[in-house]
Amino acid sequence: MKGYIHSFETFGTVDGPGVRFVVFLQGCTMRCLYCHNPDSWCGGGTPYEACDVLEKMTRNIAFYKTGGLTVSGGEPLLQLDFLIELFSLAKVQNIHTCLDTSGITFDKNDKALVGKFDQLLSLCDLVMLDIKHIDKDEHIKLTGHSNEHVLNFAMYLNEKKIPMRVRHVIVPEITYKEEYLRALGAFLKGFSNIEKIEVLPFHKMGEVKYEQLGIECKLKDTPQLSDIEVKKAYEIIKSAM
Repeated sequence: MKGYIHSFETFGTVDGPGVRFVVFLQGCTMRCLYCHNPDSWCGGGTPYEACDVLEKMTRNIAFYKTGGLTVSGGEPLLQLDFLIELFSLAKVQNIHTCLDTSGITFDKNDKALVGKFDQLLSLCDLVMLDIKHIDKDEHIKLTGHSNEHVLNFAMYLNEKKIPMRVRHVIVPEITYKEEYLRALGAFLKGFSNIEKIEVLPFHKMGEVKYEQLGIECKLKDTPQLSDIEVKKAYEIIKSAM
Protein backbone atom coordinates (compact mmCIF):
# COMPACT_ATOMS: atom_id res chain seq x y z
CA MET A 1 0.00 0.00 0.00
CA LYS A 2 1.24 3.45 -0.91
CA GLY A 3 1.59 6.24 1.59
CA TYR A 4 2.22 9.86 0.70
CA ILE A 5 5.38 11.15 2.33
CA HIS A 6 6.30 14.75 3.06
CA SER A 7 9.87 14.02 4.17
CA PHE A 8 12.20 11.80 6.19
CA GLU A 9 14.59 12.49 9.05
CA THR A 10 17.32 9.90 9.42
CA PHE A 11 18.76 10.94 12.79
CA GLY A 12 15.85 12.13 14.91
CA THR A 13 16.57 12.71 18.58
CA VAL A 14 13.43 14.58 19.73
CA ASP A 15 10.68 12.37 18.31
CA GLY A 16 10.64 9.58 20.86
CA PRO A 17 13.27 7.68 22.84
CA GLY A 18 16.75 7.15 21.42
CA VAL A 19 17.86 7.82 17.86
CA ARG A 20 14.96 7.45 15.44
CA PHE A 21 14.05 7.23 11.79
CA VAL A 22 11.22 9.74 11.41
CA VAL A 23 8.65 9.62 8.60
CA PHE A 24 6.59 12.76 8.05
CA LEU A 25 3.35 11.97 6.22
CA GLN A 26 1.65 14.47 3.93
CA GLY A 27 -1.74 15.98 4.74
CA CYS A 28 -3.43 17.57 7.74
CA THR A 29 -6.97 18.74 8.46
CA MET A 30 -5.95 21.25 11.12
CA ARG A 31 -4.52 24.69 10.46
CA CYS A 32 -2.64 25.38 13.67
CA LEU A 33 -1.55 29.00 13.86
CA TYR A 34 1.92 27.96 15.05
CA CYS A 35 2.43 25.11 12.53
CA HIS A 36 6.01 25.06 11.25
CA ASN A 37 5.22 22.73 8.31
CA PRO A 38 2.38 24.43 6.38
CA ASP A 39 3.72 22.73 3.27
CA SER A 40 2.45 19.45 4.75
CA TRP A 41 -1.19 20.56 4.96
CA CYS A 42 -2.53 19.78 1.50
CA GLY A 43 -2.31 16.78 -0.81
CA GLY A 44 0.66 15.71 -2.79
CA GLY A 45 3.74 14.24 -1.21
CA THR A 46 5.90 11.47 -2.65
CA PRO A 47 4.26 8.03 -2.92
CA TYR A 48 6.08 5.16 -1.19
CA GLU A 49 5.16 1.55 -0.53
CA ALA A 50 5.33 0.70 3.18
CA CYS A 51 8.04 -1.91 2.52
CA ASP A 52 10.17 0.70 0.74
CA VAL A 53 9.88 3.12 3.66
CA LEU A 54 11.01 0.44 6.08
CA GLU A 55 13.87 -0.55 3.78
CA LYS A 56 15.16 3.03 3.90
CA MET A 57 15.35 2.64 7.67
CA THR A 58 16.73 -0.88 7.92
CA ARG A 59 19.63 -0.24 5.54
CA ASN A 60 21.08 1.73 8.50
CA ILE A 61 19.40 -0.23 11.29
CA ALA A 62 22.50 -0.08 13.51
CA PHE A 63 21.85 3.64 14.06
CA TYR A 64 18.42 2.92 15.54
CA LYS A 65 19.19 0.20 18.08
CA THR A 66 18.51 2.63 20.95
CA GLY A 67 15.46 4.12 19.25
CA GLY A 68 13.21 3.04 16.44
CA LEU A 69 10.63 4.29 13.95
CA THR A 70 8.47 7.39 14.46
CA VAL A 71 5.68 8.44 12.11
CA SER A 72 4.62 12.07 12.27
CA GLY A 73 3.09 14.61 9.90
CA GLY A 74 1.10 16.51 8.88
CA GLU A 75 -1.40 14.23 10.57
CA PRO A 76 -0.39 10.57 10.15
CA LEU A 77 -3.80 9.21 11.15
CA LEU A 78 -5.19 10.50 7.84
CA GLN A 79 -3.29 7.57 6.29
CA LEU A 80 -4.42 4.99 8.82
CA ASP A 81 -4.27 1.90 6.58
CA PHE A 82 -0.74 2.77 5.47
CA LEU A 83 0.27 3.27 9.11
CA ILE A 84 -1.07 -0.16 10.06
CA GLU A 85 0.88 -1.82 7.26
CA LEU A 86 4.09 0.08 8.03
CA PHE A 87 3.94 -0.67 11.76
CA SER A 88 3.07 -4.32 11.03
CA LEU A 89 6.24 -4.66 8.97
CA ALA A 90 8.26 -2.88 11.66
CA LYS A 91 7.07 -5.20 14.43
CA VAL A 92 8.07 -8.26 12.38
CA GLN A 93 11.62 -6.91 12.72
CA ASN A 94 11.12 -6.01 16.40
CA ILE A 95 11.47 -2.28 15.71
CA HIS A 96 10.15 0.12 18.36
CA THR A 97 7.23 2.08 16.90
CA CYS A 98 6.06 5.55 17.87
CA LEU A 99 3.10 7.56 16.59
CA ASP A 100 3.28 11.37 16.79
CA THR A 101 -0.28 12.65 16.38
CA SER A 102 -2.96 15.12 17.44
CA GLY A 103 -5.56 12.33 17.58
CA ILE A 104 -7.97 14.58 15.68
CA THR A 105 -9.43 11.78 13.51
CA PHE A 106 -10.46 9.54 16.43
CA ASP A 107 -14.22 9.10 16.78
CA LYS A 108 -15.32 6.86 19.65
CA ASN A 109 -18.79 6.52 18.11
CA ASP A 110 -17.52 5.04 14.83
CA LYS A 111 -17.12 1.34 15.62
CA ALA A 112 -15.42 0.46 12.35
CA LEU A 113 -12.89 3.27 12.81
CA VAL A 114 -12.25 2.32 16.45
CA GLY A 115 -11.56 -1.23 15.26
CA LYS A 116 -8.84 0.11 12.97
CA PHE A 117 -7.44 2.22 15.78
CA ASP A 118 -7.29 -0.89 17.95
CA GLN A 119 -5.36 -2.66 15.21
CA LEU A 120 -2.89 0.23 14.97
CA LEU A 121 -2.46 0.57 18.73
CA SER A 122 -1.68 -3.14 19.03
CA LEU A 123 1.38 -2.39 16.87
CA CYS A 124 2.31 0.86 18.60
CA ASP A 125 4.84 1.02 21.44
CA LEU A 126 4.38 4.71 22.18
CA VAL A 127 2.04 7.56 21.27
CA MET A 128 3.19 11.16 21.44
CA LEU A 129 -0.08 13.06 21.70
CA ASP A 130 -0.05 16.75 20.86
CA ILE A 131 -2.78 18.46 22.88
CA LYS A 132 -3.02 21.85 21.21
CA HIS A 133 -5.38 23.56 23.66
CA ILE A 134 -7.44 22.30 26.59
CA ASP A 135 -10.27 24.81 26.04
CA LYS A 136 -12.71 23.76 23.31
CA ASP A 137 -13.46 27.24 21.97
CA GLU A 138 -9.82 28.31 22.08
CA HIS A 139 -8.84 25.06 20.34
CA ILE A 140 -11.16 25.97 17.48
CA LYS A 141 -9.58 29.42 17.22
CA LEU A 142 -6.09 27.90 17.24
CA THR A 143 -6.62 24.94 14.89
CA GLY A 144 -10.00 25.28 13.18
CA HIS A 145 -11.31 22.19 15.00
CA SER A 146 -12.85 21.22 18.32
CA ASN A 147 -10.64 19.30 20.77
CA GLU A 148 -13.35 16.71 21.51
CA HIS A 149 -11.76 13.90 19.48
CA VAL A 150 -8.31 14.76 20.82
CA LEU A 151 -9.33 14.50 24.47
CA ASN A 152 -11.39 11.37 23.80
CA PHE A 153 -8.34 9.79 22.16
CA ALA A 154 -6.20 10.66 25.19
CA MET A 155 -8.71 8.93 27.46
CA TYR A 156 -8.87 5.94 25.11
CA LEU A 157 -5.08 5.56 25.19
CA ASN A 158 -5.22 5.56 28.98
CA GLU A 159 -8.03 3.00 28.96
CA LYS A 160 -6.01 0.75 26.63
CA LYS A 161 -2.83 1.30 28.67
CA ILE A 162 -0.86 2.56 25.67
CA PRO A 163 2.28 4.42 26.80
CA MET A 164 1.86 8.10 26.04
CA ARG A 165 3.90 11.27 26.01
CA VAL A 166 1.88 14.47 26.07
CA ARG A 167 3.18 17.39 24.03
CA HIS A 168 1.90 20.91 24.54
CA VAL A 169 3.10 24.01 22.71
CA ILE A 170 2.94 27.23 24.70
CA VAL A 171 2.20 30.47 22.87
CA PRO A 172 1.92 33.89 24.54
CA GLU A 173 -1.72 34.96 25.01
CA ILE A 174 -2.99 31.69 23.50
CA THR A 175 -1.91 28.68 25.56
CA TYR A 176 0.49 30.37 27.98
CA LYS A 177 -2.15 31.28 30.55
CA GLU A 178 -2.25 29.81 34.04
CA GLU A 179 -5.97 28.94 33.84
CA TYR A 180 -5.42 26.85 30.71
CA LEU A 181 -2.26 25.18 32.00
CA ARG A 182 -4.02 24.22 35.25
CA ALA A 183 -7.01 22.91 33.29
CA LEU A 184 -4.70 20.73 31.20
CA GLY A 185 -3.06 19.35 34.33
CA ALA A 186 -6.45 18.68 35.90
CA PHE A 187 -7.56 16.79 32.78
CA LEU A 188 -4.44 14.60 32.86
CA LYS A 189 -4.72 13.93 36.60
CA GLY A 190 -5.23 10.25 37.22
CA PHE A 191 -3.88 9.08 33.86
CA SER A 192 -1.70 6.02 34.48
CA ASN A 193 -0.12 5.73 31.03
CA ILE A 194 1.80 9.03 30.82
CA GLU A 195 5.55 8.58 30.45
CA LYS A 196 6.40 12.23 30.05
CA ILE A 197 4.96 15.73 29.68
CA GLU A 198 6.78 17.80 27.06
CA VAL A 199 6.16 21.55 27.17
CA LEU A 200 7.48 23.11 23.98
CA PRO A 201 7.91 26.82 23.25
CA PHE A 202 6.34 28.25 20.11
CA HIS A 203 9.06 29.07 17.59
CA LYS A 204 9.32 30.85 14.25
CA MET A 205 11.34 28.29 12.30
CA GLY A 206 8.59 27.81 9.73
CA GLU A 207 7.97 31.50 9.04
CA VAL A 208 9.87 31.44 5.74
CA LYS A 209 7.61 28.63 4.48
CA TYR A 210 4.54 30.81 4.93
CA GLU A 211 6.20 33.49 2.80
CA GLN A 212 7.11 30.95 0.10
CA LEU A 213 3.56 29.55 0.02
CA GLY A 214 1.88 32.96 0.09
CA ILE A 215 0.11 32.14 3.38
CA GLU A 216 -0.36 34.75 6.08
CA CYS A 217 1.66 33.92 9.20
CA LYS A 218 -0.72 35.16 11.89
CA LEU A 219 1.83 34.76 14.69
CA LYS A 220 4.59 36.66 12.90
CA ASP A 221 4.77 39.30 15.62
CA THR A 222 4.33 36.89 18.53
CA PRO A 223 7.42 36.64 20.78
CA GLN A 224 9.00 33.34 21.68
CA LEU A 225 9.01 32.33 25.34
CA SER A 226 12.13 31.92 27.44
CA ASP A 227 13.38 28.71 29.05
CA ILE A 228 12.27 30.08 32.42
CA GLU A 229 8.73 30.58 31.13
CA VAL A 230 8.69 27.08 29.64
CA LYS A 231 9.76 25.64 32.99
CA LYS A 232 7.07 27.65 34.77
CA ALA A 233 4.39 26.32 32.40
CA TYR A 234 5.55 22.76 33.01
CA GLU A 235 5.45 23.25 36.78
CA ILE A 236 1.90 24.63 36.63
CA ILE A 237 0.70 21.63 34.65
CA LYS A 238 2.42 19.17 36.98
CA SER A 239 1.12 20.88 40.11
CA ALA A 240 -2.46 20.52 38.82
CA MET A 241 -1.89 16.81 38.24
